[in-house]
Amino acid sequence: MFSGLVREIAQVKSFTSNTLEILTSYNKAHLGDSIAINGACLTAISFFNGGMAMELSKHTQQHIALENYTQGSFVHLEPALQVGDRFDGHIVQGHIDSIGRITQIHHHTDSSDFWIQSSPQTLSCIIPKGSVCVDGISLTIVERTQDSFKLTLIPHTLKNTLFGQFKVGRRVNIETDIITRSVVSTLHSFMESKGNSSHLSWNDIDALNLIY
Repeated sequence: MFSGLVREIAQVKSFTSNTLEILTSYNKAHLGDSIAINGACLTAISFFNGGMAMELSKHTQQHIALENYTQGSFVHLEPALQVGDRFDGHIVQGHIDSIGRITQIHHHTDSSDFWIQSSPQTLSCIIPKGSVCVDGISLTIVERTQDSFKLTLIPHTLKNTLFGQFKVGRRVNIETDIITRSVVSTLHSFMESKGNSSHLSWNDIDALNLIY
């Protein structure tokens, strides 16, 4: 599990076949540890002087913005949380739900707005004032439209993450909030079992309460 607070900006040394080599100063990892790279949970399989290697399955490669993992690219790195760690951000699994695309960037004196276009399935789990993880960064959702959502970043975030270098058109990894996703999934399943009826009896409401 992660928190969406990136600990380091690392660099891709190489990405050949299924093996991703990362140049990083983080030297506390052990074989088999979970490491999030741009929000995707990967497993450390070997180490070398100045970095570590991780393996990406075909499934993972198909569900992330793979072009951001090419040789020389900079990436967000976060090791998994340990028991007793301070918990900031929000609960992040490292399981990428979908790929979004930045469609607008507006810089202001004290903040910057990013609009990210995404799929209807992802947007169903996007709630204003809720949380979302974008390329490994825990962020607060400001607004949602029919095809996009808006993030407002403070200067500190732009300075200490790669968001300050992002351009319109960049694709990004998105993981929706696990709590919101679970609620939406349960409600969808429940409504399907009711034949998509919009009417809920008190027994139905009690059943939903018991689920949670």
